[in-house]
Formats: sequence, structure tokens, C-alpha cells
Amino acid sequence: MAKTCWLEREKRKSATVAKYAAIRAELKKKGDYVGLSALPRNACAARLSRRCQATGRKRGYIGRFKLSRITFRELASNGMIPGVTKSSW
Repeated sequence: MAKTCWLEREKRKSATVAKYAAIRAELKKKGDYVGLSALPRNACAARLSRRCQATGRKRGYIGRFKLSRITFRELASNGMIPGVTKSSW
């Protein structure tokens, strides 16, 4: 499991992104890059990272299942993910 401080930091970042989303869109539409640079750094959605919902792992994320590759493989091998089977040819 990821450290709780990392998870809390991601929650704060997502709250900041949501708070400034309308303002950022308006400034981008106007082309006011000075105004954009005056906003908080974490107001940019590109600073958010996707994390595994089971473990909190950041790397090896599979977006369709919202799991890391390791957790996905464990659950798929145990038959816990419906519709996923091990391929063979």
C-alpha cells in the first residue's frame, strides 16, 4: 500500500484542479499565459497521477481496470475479474 501522505497529496491536488478548472479554461481561451502562470502550480491537471485503487501504486497503471499491473495479474489469475482469461495460442 502506498504511504497515506502520498494519497492525501493526490487528493489535495485533485481538489485544487477542480477548484481552478473554470478559471484555467477561461484564461487559456483568452491566451492569457501570464494569468495562467500566476495560478497555483497544482492547479494544472497534468500534475495529477493515476494510482492503483487497490495498492496505490503509481507505475504500471492499467486505466481500463484502474489497477496496477501486479494487482491486475493477481486478480486475473484468481478469476476475480470477470471476462478476463489467460490467453494461449
